[in-house]
Amino acid sequence: MPIQVLSATLAAQIAAGEVVERPVSVVKELIENSLDAGAESIIVDVEGGLCASIKVIDDGCGIPQDELDLALQHHATSKLSLLNELDNIATLGFRGEALPSISSVSKVTITSRHSDSISGHRINYDFGSKVSESAVGTSIGTAVLVARLFENVPARLKFLRSNSAELSRVKDLMQQYAMGYPAVKFQLRSDSKTLFSTTGSGNILDPVIAIYGSRTAPDMIRISQDETDQAYRVEGFVSVPALNRANRSYMTLFVNGRLVSSRTMTHAVEEAYHGLLPERRYPISVLNLVLPYSDVDVNAHPTKREIRFLNENLAYTSLQKAVRKSLIDQVPVSTVGRTTFTGRSSGGIYPYPTDRTGSGSYSQMDFVQGRTDLFSTQAPNRELLTALHVIGQVRSTYIIADGPDGFYVIDQHAAHERVLFDGIVEGLEHRYLDPQILLAPVTVNLSPLHVETLHNHKELLSKYGFDVQEFDSGAYLLRSVPSMMSVGDPSKSLVDVLDMISVEGLLRRHEEIVAASVACHSAVRAGRVLRLEEMNSLVQKLEATTNPHTCPHGRPTLVRYADYQTEREFGRR
Repeated sequence: MPIQVLSATLAAQIAAGEVVERPVSVVKELIENSLDAGAESIIVDVEGGLCASIKVIDDGCGIPQDELDLALQHHATSKLSLLNELDNIATLGFRGEALPSISSVSKVTITSRHSDSISGHRINYDFGSKVSESAVGTSIGTAVLVARLFENVPARLKFLRSNSAELSRVKDLMQQYAMGYPAVKFQLRSDSKTLFSTTGSGNILDPVIAIYGSRTAPDMIRISQDETDQAYRVEGFVSVPALNRANRSYMTLFVNGRLVSSRTMTHAVEEAYHGLLPERRYPISVLNLVLPYSDVDVNAHPTKREIRFLNENLAYTSLQKAVRKSLIDQVPVSTVGRTTFTGRSSGGIYPYPTDRTGSGSYSQMDFVQGRTDLFSTQAPNRELLTALHVIGQVRSTYIIADGPDGFYVIDQHAAHERVLFDGIVEGLEHRYLDPQILLAPVTVNLSPLHVETLHNHKELLSKYGFDVQEFDSGAYLLRSVPSMMSVGDPSKSLVDVLDMISVEGLLRRHEEIVAASVACHSAVRAGRVLRLEEMNSLVQKLEATTNPHTCPHGRPTLVRYADYQTEREFGRR
């Protein structure tokens, strides 16, 4: 086939495929246009299925009559005029491609009235061609009706999922924008039935309650930063570690108010929770990274969802440090009956309780506008630990302590793990970890996977005190172990360390994996009776650790039984 210039219609449909992949793409582009127009209310109304009719109504500034036709022309935009402005984009939409791309694969009707006009105007396009234009009476704002989507591109239709599945994508998108723009009222309707709505009160917890339920609000932590003139700032909130999910879909990320998909930001949030959550568990988060517009390239992808940072390291560390600091400073003690720990093991080595169920239903009565006390305000563990009075031990496993607002149960093994872990990390930094030479070398039989792990990390293991030498095919001599590690079964300790590296090596730093495993094998075990002075000493040492909330594997070190719970059980309230 000879080289030829594509027809305008075919070229428009191909270009539209980059912007309009499915119905949710249409909704995304129109919502972003509404937000750029300063809308305080955005309604998405679906009739007879997403491909049949999608209508997006806003109360923004509107489009002037003489620009309405121009808005549907390719490369026409009010948000960009000069080449150098590409380096400083402050709006969500700027390509001038959304409306013409949508109109090339659907029937589009735009009704708009500009804030300076006394009447509105309406324009109709059928699959890229203008049909009619007329004056109409309407309120200030814009309504875009998209009908018969992809009717002229049947190949696109066959790749769409069911209407309920596509509608679910739209709902998820609107929920994310609602959490990022709490001052905007969002509403999704389908065949006259309201599927989702927010009040637009401006309180950042309002959409959270609408989406995740009223019980979730107390488990949210507002990100707090020092009031300094930082070029990179973080806004939003994250869930306490006790409230976690099995996938990343609950992590909503914005950059300068733009909803984005960023591996850099996702990994930064996960790293902030390192040691607070079990592996493969993820928090609920809504975060907005605010940075100079010139430091981010939003023109890296046709859908504008993927971005590039000018200084990726600075973006990563700013987000990670802000979230980590807020977690360490504000995470409350897990309270039995309200904020219980959830999680699951990563490989079956450490048992965790099972996951809890949903967050409950939403009622507008559950939320009072302006209430900031719904955020977690429980004092951090470090402050609580100073006020605890150790009473004794239960089942030779848990330390019981009286506190100012209830009594506390401390897992002696998890608490000692945290104390030892911090000591190991500090000792490694100052190079004073000495090996414990065994009286007689211990023979350890290793599997091929263990052998490979050992050879790849032999130098690292040696730094911690493991001296392992090859003896025979598959057999090795263990001559020394870390100084603080129990020598009851040194071969099992080595195998467990190698297991941990092979299982979690892609998710955590190897140095921390070894330190956590050594601490686990060195900590006091469940079933060991402790003297009162030993229990007091352990609580005091836990107070001085970098993170007294959890052990190195993410399990809680202590839980609280609040006074009101005890009083309620005994009929005192």
